Formats: sequence, C-alpha cells, structure tokens
Amino acid sequence: MAPPATRTRQWLPYTAAVTAGLVVIAGAFVFVRQREAGNDCATILQVNSSTEKAALLVDLAERYNRSDRSIKGGGCAQVHVSALNSGKATEALATGWTHTGLPQPQVWLPTSSLWTGQLRLLDEAAGRELQTPDQYPSIANSPLVIAMPQPKAELVRKQGPLGWGEILDLSGRDGWAGFGKPEWGRFTFGKDNPNLSTSGLAATIATYYAAVQRASDLTQSDLADPEVTQFVRRIEANVSHYSDDSVDLLRSLAEADLAGGAGSTDDMSAIVLQEELVDLYNTGALSPRQEGQERGRRPNVPLVAIHPKEGTFNLDHPFVVLPSADERQRAAAVDFQKFLTEDTQQERFARLGFRDHERRASAELLASVGAEPTGGLSYFEPPEPQVVGAMLDGWRTLRKKANILIALDTSGSMLAKVGTRTRFQVASAAAGKGLALLNTEDRVGLWSFSSETQQQPKSPYRQEVPLGGFDQKRINSKIAGLEVAGSTALYATIRAAHRELLDRYDPQRINAIVVLTDGKNEYNKDNDLARLLAEVALDPRRPVKVFCIAFDRESDFATLDRIAKASSGKAFDATDPAKIDEAFVKLVSSF
Repeated sequence: MAPPATRTRQWLPYTAAVTAGLVVIAGAFVFVRQREAGNDCATILQVNSSTEKAALLVDLAERYNRSDRSIKGGGCAQVHVSALNSGKATEALATGWTHTGLPQPQVWLPTSSLWTGQLRLLDEAAGRELQTPDQYPSIANSPLVIAMPQPKAELVRKQGPLGWGEILDLSGRDGWAGFGKPEWGRFTFGKDNPNLSTSGLAATIATYYAAVQRASDLTQSDLADPEVTQFVRRIEANVSHYSDDSVDLLRSLAEADLAGGAGSTDDMSAIVLQEELVDLYNTGALSPRQEGQERGRRPNVPLVAIHPKEGTFNLDHPFVVLPSADERQRAAAVDFQKFLTEDTQQERFARLGFRDHERRASAELLASVGAEPTGGLSYFEPPEPQVVGAMLDGWRTLRKKANILIALDTSGSMLAKVGTRTRFQVASAAAGKGLALLNTEDRVGLWSFSSETQQQPKSPYRQEVPLGGFDQKRINSKIAGLEVAGSTALYATIRAAHRELLDRYDPQRINAIVVLTDGKNEYNKDNDLARLLAEVALDPRRPVKVFCIAFDRESDFATLDRIAKASSGKAFDATDPAKIDEAFVKLVSSF
C-alpha cells in the first residue's frame, strides 16, 4: 500500500477544486435562537453534520436550545449546526478547517465511521494528534441496499436470496433476456463516486467483500489478489455512470416517473445507495412539489430495497466529539448526544427513513422499502482504515473507463469579462483542473464550436483533438490556442457530437459528451430543439449521455437541462462563474 500521505495527495485535488462551493454552503449555516435572557447559556457548541441529515439537525438543535435542559456543572448550552459533505469535512479537518467558510466544529456528525478512520490516517501521516482515535456512538443508522424498480426487483427475487456479486454481476451478454425480459436490455447499475460519497465508498467495500466471500477481516493482500481485482473490475464494468449525488439522481428519476409513468431508471437496472433514500423516494420526499408542500406525489413505480443475502454495510452516523472541545463543550456534547437518542428525536429520524440508534427499523420503513430477509440483517465489519485507503487508491484503475468528447464554446460572448479574466480564460482554467482528475486510461477528444467564421468557414464545430488516448498536455495546448469568435451553434454541435460517439461507441466504456457553454443556441441553420431531444434520447442498448455545464448567467440552463435529461445525463449550474470549478469536479465524478 502507498503510505498514507499518498492518500492525502490523491484527495486534495477534489478538495481544492470545490473550495469555491464551500463558501456557498457557508451561507446555509444556521444560528439557532438564544434562550430567554437570564439563563446561563454562554457555552456554544458548534456541530458540523453531513448534508443528508443537516436540516433535521438544525431543527433538533432549535428544539434543544428552547428546552430547559442543563449540562453537567450547571448552566445550559446553545447548539449551532452547519453542514458539509463527509468527505469534504474529512479533508477540512485534516487541513485545519481552513477555506470552508464554516465555524470550527467541536462535534462532527459524518455519515459513517469510515470517514473517522480516514481522518485518523491523515492525522497519522501528518504526525499530529489524532482527532478520531476511538469508536463512537450512533445517532441513527441506514444499511446499504440495492434499490430496483418494483417490477425488476420482483423478477430478481423469484430467483431466491441473492448476494452482492450475483446481483451486480447479472448482466453478462444476456442481461435481462436471461430473465425473459429482453426488452429491458443490459443489466446496469448506478453508484456514487467513492472519493466523494459515503454510499459510493460503502458500495465499493461491499463489492470487495463479495469478491472474497467473507463479511470481515478484509486485508490489503486480498486487494492485491488477481481474482479479486478481476471480480471488482467486472462489477464496475456494469456501471451505467457514476454520480456525485444519489439524491440528485433520485430526484431526476422521480421527475421522469411522474412525467411519463415509466417507472424506469432508463439504462440503470439498480442503484446502490442507503436505505433511507429509498424511503424518501417512495414517500414522495424527492418528487417535484408545489410551494408549501412538504412532499410531492409518490412515484408511479416505487423502488424496492434488496438486502443481499451475505450481509450489507451499515452507515452508522457517529457522534464524534473532537479534541477542539473544551470541558464545558464536552459536557454540552454529552447532553446533546443523549437528547438526540431520546424517543421523541428518534421518531424524527425515523420519518426521514433512518433506523434508530440501535439499528432497529420501524414498521413504516419496512412497509415502504421492502421486508428484511428472514432472521434480519447481517452486517459487514468495516475494514481497517489502511485497507479502505488502499481500496480507494486502487479504485481509480479498476473503475469503468470512459469515452469522453468535450465540446467547448468558443463563441464571441466568451470574451466577456469575469473580473479581470475573460469567460473563456475562466472556462479554460476550470477545464484544465477537471481534466487532471480523469483517468489516464480514459479516451478523450476535444471539439470547439461557435458558428462559421473566417477561421472556420465550413462548419460551426471543429475537431481539435480526435477521440483517442487521453493526452492532457495536447488538449490543454489546443484549448490555449483556440480563437474566440462567432455565435453559438449549440444544437448542431450536440447533434454532431452525439452521432460521432454513436459511430465510435464502445460498450465497455461510459460514452459521454461534455458541453461547456456560456450561452444559448444562436444558430438559425439548426434551431430545432424537439428534433435534437428526440435524437439524443437515451437508447438503453447504446447509451450516449450528454453532460452540460451552463457557464455564466447568459446560459440557457433550462434548455441544457432538458437536453441532458433526455439522454439520462446531467446539467450542472455554474451560471455563477465562481461555481465552475465545483461543477467540473462533480462532472468528472460521473466518469
């Protein structure tokens, strides 16, 4: 295994690239109101929570602050809650919590103890005091499941109890034809990028456990076993595309379900995620809703949570008191943790689809997501942090590779200023950072597009670097030398790029178009959006996905979003140019 410092360096490009986004998160920081004057509530406890439960924690902190509770030693405390993704928080804690725009926490509530182990590795590598040396109590739990649309889940369940490997390795060449449903195409699944997502990390760990056919004691020698790496590589080959955010993926699925009633994940047969999200999806919490509504309409076709037979990984939501807490803050933390595990507060967690702090599921949860196996769930033991670190190092080479055609807007509007730089300079810098995060085994091509110009009289788009082996220096050099002029031939370029990828389609890779633009279609020779949407509509047999970054406020984000969704891709909103680096990191997480 590479020394822990290597892991630190590998993560840091992701962290540095999203720094601008953290300032936005800081805007959501909520101070809860003080108790009435006269009470001694001078003790302030700063709590940082993972994002999926942060809104609930803010509400529970308000309830705590309004209560008449007192802490050991007398007086009371005020709890302030901020939110940050667990992976980003791990890096922030390892680097002094700088550049987050959020208050330094004394209590950390990540999604899983996997992150406390990774922070321990980073602290050891830096030779400093360990911030997370122990095991920590849970405030809620959610097992990892394989979620499938109900008709597909029912068909799979007829085969009897299945395990991780059997479910995720169903595709082969037959796909759903082996189940008598050839019209469903290949069996593919969606998962999050494990460098940025707890469910993605847990899913990767579960895949390794399936490979070694054990539920504990995963070792670094296991990771180096050729049979294990071959198994993991084969599972990853069935990924439709990676996601930066399961919630966004489920929101898009709910929108498509309610709009068309298809109840399908398009080219995905299953999604690996935490059980609580299945409940939120099924109960309408992730569906489009009218203003003032707490939840939207329930989907036409619900998801069913498959609990693999050999066990699963539990996301334990630990309550971590950090060394930065003084004696009074530690007393407040003890009382706040006790408060969160009381029945009234645990009922609030249950309404969001969580199991309680002792892993018990409510009857309502099981009715929503599907029954547990007979005898209940069994759980994998978390690997040692060093093993998890080595696993993440190796995942970059084992994950599914991609064919990526980048289409970069070079229309005249890209000369407009963003501060002291032009839009094109800002976009080029962001593209360079994003390219640095791609895999060296990806195949990448570059097109420029605007409209016909004196330099480019025959076509509104031009191949700058042909789709082939990833040559980052060549692509960066081409971008630096591009001429900026003309109008925006958006539809014509996407149409042609889509045809190019269909001609160069590789079933062993994620096939994707990446469009970066600051505007809307201004090309009268091709302004037929309806025809474009029909042409890029996803073909499950040969999926080519369109990912768009809408750069600057003049971008037609709504249209780019429609184009991306038609292809089962995604549009990223960087209409605030400060968000463009973060958008590129999220986009690259899809490959």
